Amino acid sequence: MTTVSRTMTGGTDLTMATQEEARAALDRIATRLTDVDPDELAKHVIERTVSCRVPDLDLVFVTRIHARGLDEFQLAESANGAQVRLTVNSDDLVALADESLKVTKAWASGRLKIEASLGDLLRLRKIL
Repeated sequence: MTTVSRTMTGGTDLTMATQEEARAALDRIATRLTDVDPDELAKHVIERTVSCRVPDLDLVFVTRIHARGLDEFQLAESANGAQVRLTVNSDDLVALADESLKVTKAWASGRLKIEASLGDLLRLRKIL
């Protein structure tokens, strides 16, 4: 993975994935949804707009989730009222896509923020 290194006060060395790596990570996550049984996916997913804000890259990607999976992610100026809003730094996004970071652990530790209705959260957790 190509990364940009930056040092914060206190000497902690952090890395940041590139825009291309963030998009590739989102594409891998979208592809994983195609591995979910179509009947199971249709049972737990209703059509929603989804945004993924990557604050360390100052990017927002948007898509639409539906019974057949996710549409292609597009860059956007803002989340523009997306019904499900994710916020995650680029390296954590790549780790989620690589499955070296689990969604529940990322969410519980604050590395992944999810803003959605309770019903949407319950439905999504069935397929994540």
